[in-house]
Amino acid sequence: MSDGLEDVVAANTVMSEVDGQRGVLIIRGHSLDELAGATRFEDLVRTLFDGFFEALPADLAPALGAARAEVFSEVAALDPGLLDLTQVEAMRALTARLPDGDDLATALRLIAAPAVFTAAVVRAHQGQAPVAPDPALSHAADALRMISGRVPAKAQSDALDTYLVTVSDHGLNASTFAARVIASTRAGLTSAVLGGISALKGPLHGGAPGPVIEMLDEIGEPANARAWIEQALARGDRLMGFGHRVYRVRDPRADALKAAVRRLDDGSNARPGRIAFAEAVEAAALAILKEHKPNRPLDTNVEFYTALLLEALDFPPSAFTCVFAMGRVAGWIAHAREQVAGGRLIRPQSVYVGPAPLKAA
Repeated sequence: MSDGLEDVVAANTVMSEVDGQRGVLIIRGHSLDELAGATRFEDLVRTLFDGFFEALPADLAPALGAARAEVFSEVAALDPGLLDLTQVEAMRALTARLPDGDDLATALRLIAAPAVFTAAVVRAHQGQAPVAPDPALSHAADALRMISGRVPAKAQSDALDTYLVTVSDHGLNASTFAARVIASTRAGLTSAVLGGISALKGPLHGGAPGPVIEMLDEIGEPANARAWIEQALARGDRLMGFGHRVYRVRDPRADALKAAVRRLDDGSNARPGRIAFAEAVEAAALAILKEHKPNRPLDTNVEFYTALLLEALDFPPSAFTCVFAMGRVAGWIAHAREQVAGGRLIRPQSVYVGPAPLKAA
């Protein structure tokens, strides 16, 4: 037995390899360095889906655009009751309205859903009407347009493409494993994706990037970084954006997203100098963590520069987990199809450690 299933191999997969010792991420035969900043999200989805759906088009963009238009009809169900929920919970509730199935049409609706529903929920919380999708745009460009109401600059859609590709798959993380367990029961792709969203929203998984912005805002300026971080560690707080369950060196996704943020940081954003400030905080945090925990490798993870990138793209921190789902949904679906194609019902054993029954008199 291994607590948290540490080092337990639960599946053979062609989806991704996470090498925590070397800091390498491979997605379907391509290193993250090859993909991030060079591949559209639609093309990455096709790569993940290859071999798991029949009659897969060479270009998924038109079909994905049509799927966004199709699921937009469910936005009409966004009532005050749903708006009382968190944004990720409201997005999940709208996704639950989609029919279950295992075909490509179901998969594309589920890829479309987080982008369409997140935009509608964010705008509703701001007192604005939803913006209908434009099927002619790329998925990243349309996701930004549906939130802001205007077609984004190419640099902005490229940055979101980089993010969605970077977080699309990452081994048997908690949400992906949850999706595979559900898929193994033959419950359908919608059920598997809903399980993935439910796991992702936990603060130890995809619910973590938002607090990075809170940390940066509380620190305020580089001169305050060391004192703030020292006090946080003295309280026993977890330092968001640092450390990872698998990586023993720097998370390669952090560098991919840092490069994407740098490309956006041209002085035209609403918070000039933000990345320089964040780098100063990062340097202080790494130095202090090395002093406090010299025998425990704690480096920058994907959360840190995720927060900077999504902030630069004007996503509110309350929606960061929803945007994470926009990218990771592709991995959930691909893993679900892989599980159905070659796996059994997932049914591990447990060791009973409760009280023994009383013997009969």
